[in-house]
Amino acid sequence: MNKTLIRATPVAIAIAALSLYACGSDEVTRPDITSIQNVVVIYAENRSFDNLYGNFPGANGLQNVSAANSTQVDRNGAPLATLPHVWNGLTQTGVTPVVTEAMTANLPNSPFAIDDPKGFNTPISATTRDLYHRFYENQMQINGGKNDKFAAWADSGGLVMGHYSLNANTLPLWKIAQQYTLADNFFMGAFGGSFLNHQWLICSCTPVYPNADKSPAAGSVSALESDGVTLKVANNSPASALDGPPKYVLSGNLTPDFYAVNTMQPAYQPSGNKAAAGGDPKLADPSAATTLPAQTQRHIGDLLNDAKVSWAWYGGAWGAAVSAAQNGTTNVIYGANLSAPNFQPHHQPFNYFADLAPGTANRAQHLLDGGMAGAEFIKAIDAGTLPQVSFYKPQGNLNEHPGYTDVGSGDQHIADVIAHLQKSPQWNHMLVVVTYDENGGFWDHVAPPKADRWGPGSRIPALIVSPYAKRGYVDHTQYDTTSILRFITRRYSLPTLPGIAARDAALVSNGSKPMGDLTAALDIRQ
Repeated sequence: MNKTLIRATPVAIAIAALSLYACGSDEVTRPDITSIQNVVVIYAENRSFDNLYGNFPGANGLQNVSAANSTQVDRNGAPLATLPHVWNGLTQTGVTPVVTEAMTANLPNSPFAIDDPKGFNTPISATTRDLYHRFYENQMQINGGKNDKFAAWADSGGLVMGHYSLNANTLPLWKIAQQYTLADNFFMGAFGGSFLNHQWLICSCTPVYPNADKSPAAGSVSALESDGVTLKVANNSPASALDGPPKYVLSGNLTPDFYAVNTMQPAYQPSGNKAAAGGDPKLADPSAATTLPAQTQRHIGDLLNDAKVSWAWYGGAWGAAVSAAQNGTTNVIYGANLSAPNFQPHHQPFNYFADLAPGTANRAQHLLDGGMAGAEFIKAIDAGTLPQVSFYKPQGNLNEHPGYTDVGSGDQHIADVIAHLQKSPQWNHMLVVVTYDENGGFWDHVAPPKADRWGPGSRIPALIVSPYAKRGYVDHTQYDTTSILRFITRRYSLPTLPGIAARDAALVSNGSKPMGDLTAALDIRQ
C-alpha cells in the first residue's frame, strides 16, 4: 500500500475541517431527543383546526377553502340551497348575545364567522350550543374524505360550518402558536367524541365490552347498514337536512362486535353513574347500561412503569370529584346546572383501567388531583416537581367544549398554565403539547388520511411549545393523537403499542405515510 495515500497533512486536515463545517457541524453540537426530560400534554376539547386557526398565517386554513371543497350536500347527495337552521338556536337563554333558531335561517351554503360583527356577533366569550360528535356520525359527515355531509348528519344544522375570525390579539394561545410551532396537519386519533379519543390518547386502543349482548348494555348496540359505517336511518327521519336533524334506528354506544365507541362511564368512581344501592361506594353501578367493565389493555402508563419513567395524569377538579362521589354530591361537582367546575368523568381515561382501580398503589401514585382551576398542577409546575411525563386535563368550564363553556375562558387558562411552565425550574428541558381531543362536530376542509376502522378523524389544532421547538413555524407533517404516544415511546425507548403499529400498517396499505412523532417540530439532532 502506498502510505502517502492515507497520510493526513495539515492542509488536508484544514480542508476536512472546513468541509465538516460547511456540511453542518452544528448538527454535531445540536441537542438530541434525550435533552427533553419532561413531556407535558394539555388536552382541551372539541374544536376543529379551521374553527380556531383557519386564519393563521402560513397554515393550511380558510384561504384554501372554495365552493368546490366546502359546499354541503343533503342526505341524498344534492347540494343544499342554504345551510339548515341552527336547530334550537346558536346560543341559549342567559348567554349574550341570544341567537335564536329563527335568526339562523337562510345561511349561505359556505363557512361563516360566528363572531362576525355583521352577522351573529357571538364572541369567544359566549357559549354556543353543542354539536353531534359521535363515532358513526363523524364518519358519515366526512363522507369518504369529501367533508360535505357535516350539515346533513348533524343535530345542530348549519352551526357545523361556523368558525371564528381570530388573531394574536383575540385568542391567547394564538400568540403562543406564533412564538413556537403550530401543527396544521394533525388529526384526532379516532372518529367521534371525547370518550374514545381520550382512550386513544393513552393506549391507541378502543375499549371493549365483552358479551355486551347479554349485558345491561345490550340495548346500546348500534344499528348499521351493510357497509359497517353508516347508521340505519329511521323511517320517520326528515328526508332533507333542511327539515330537521336526522333520526336513526339506533345510534348507540357500542359497535355490533361490542367495542365501546361513544360515551360510556368508568366502573370506578368518580363516574357518571352512582354506586349501586348498598354496593361499594368506590364503584359505579354495574347494572347501569352505560357502565363499562374495567379495561385491561396495555396503556402508556404500563410502558412507563415498566421502564421506571415517572408519570402522572392531573385531572382538573379530580380531588373535588372524588370527594363528591364519596359524599353523594356529584350533582354539584359534575355541573348539573353547567356551573363550574363541571367535571366530566369520561375525560379521565386511566380511571377505566383495572390496574388503576381504587385502592391500588398505581392509582395513588399516578392519578393526581389537578386542583380547582388547575391549582395543584400549577403548584407542581412552580415547584419543579413534575414527573417525566405529565398529562393535564382542565376541568369542564375551562376546556373549551361547546354547550357548557366558551372558547375564551379555556384558552386563557391554558395560556396561563403555559406561562407557569415557562417559568418552571424544569422548563429548559421541557416539551409541551397542547391539543384538542376532537373536532366537536365542527367542519374542517382537510380530509383525514384513510387508515383503520377507528380513525383518524377530523383535523384539530396542536401546538408544540418548548425551548426545542422551531420558532414561528407551521409544521405540515402528518400527525394524529397517537403522535403524542409515538414521541413518548421514542424519547424513553418504550415498546410500540399495538394500536400504533396497526394504525401505521393501515395508513401504508391505503397509500399514505405513517404518522409523525412530533420530532419534525423540534430543532434537535434527528
